[in-house]
Amino acid sequence: MEGLKVFFELDEGLVRAVDGVSFSVDQGGVVALVGESGCGKTVTVRAMLHLLDPPGRIVEGRVLFRGDGVGGVEDLAGLDPDGPRMRKVRGGEISLIFQEPMASFSPVHTVGSQIGEAIRLHRDMTQREARAETVRLLSAVGVPQPGQRIDEYPYQFSGGMLQRAMIAMALSCRPRILIADEPTTALDVTTQAQILALLRRLQKETGMAVIFITHNLGVVAEMADAVVVMYLGAVVEKGPVKAVYHEPRHPYTQALLKSIPPIRGGGRQRLATIAGSIPHPLMRPSGCPFHPRCPRFMPGTCDAHEPATASIASDHEVSCFLYGDEHRT
Repeated sequence: MEGLKVFFELDEGLVRAVDGVSFSVDQGGVVALVGESGCGKTVTVRAMLHLLDPPGRIVEGRVLFRGDGVGGVEDLAGLDPDGPRMRKVRGGEISLIFQEPMASFSPVHTVGSQIGEAIRLHRDMTQREARAETVRLLSAVGVPQPGQRIDEYPYQFSGGMLQRAMIAMALSCRPRILIADEPTTALDVTTQAQILALLRRLQKETGMAVIFITHNLGVVAEMADAVVVMYLGAVVEKGPVKAVYHEPRHPYTQALLKSIPPIRGGGRQRLATIAGSIPHPLMRPSGCPFHPRCPRFMPGTCDAHEPATASIASDHEVSCFLYGDEHRT
């Protein structure tokens, strides 16, 4: 992804939901997008698949993808959202696990029929073959008695089982990239651990790349190879998980890591918090978007210019005036 910008033109003004996001994911790699709610993580990945709600639109940038059966690299951002190629990519080569499985399945169709529909749409299978493949997938993701539960409706599944069915649907077409948008948010801790272990196992078995969106920094440390920290639609820091976690450079990344409650510590300690809150999208601050909340704010610099991206190492970058004199206006 190179310089992706997604804007929403509203009657009240312009919302720069994604403002120049760049990152990459290798084949078989896992990249995590982290940041507070409203920082643009979900809009970023939905833009990859042209699943933006109007009036949202891609105004700049490229989404370069090396897909199946296509020579070289293609720019998904330039494809027709309703064209045959994008319809083949969406669900077939790049799949998305939605945040709320109960809202993602149709309540009036069986779980099996919905998974089978996706299989028949992207793979050359008869209805009987698609049914057999659905049973196999449900079994692979740990749904008990898949031959019976294939004919059940979403309301008959628990939250954890429905999330497993969602993962089965996402994997049904053997995607090259799996996007997991906070797949464990609404689940209890035990079920979360089971789902994460399932995703790790399936990722290793299939060799697919994964883009993982989460608020849980512990999950990032366990699941990801690289992490992209976003704030107000922009990337403030990115790099290998170990480098970012052990030596966070941006004040926002440092604040996020400090806000994690320690496992060991004295009793009745006050938890660290990030001062203030994310600005309203229509009242975006000038200069560095984080400067109103930054403990290392430099007047006349942070509020006057946008920081350029500085390289800490070959694969570790940060957008902050503390690590370079250059800035972009």
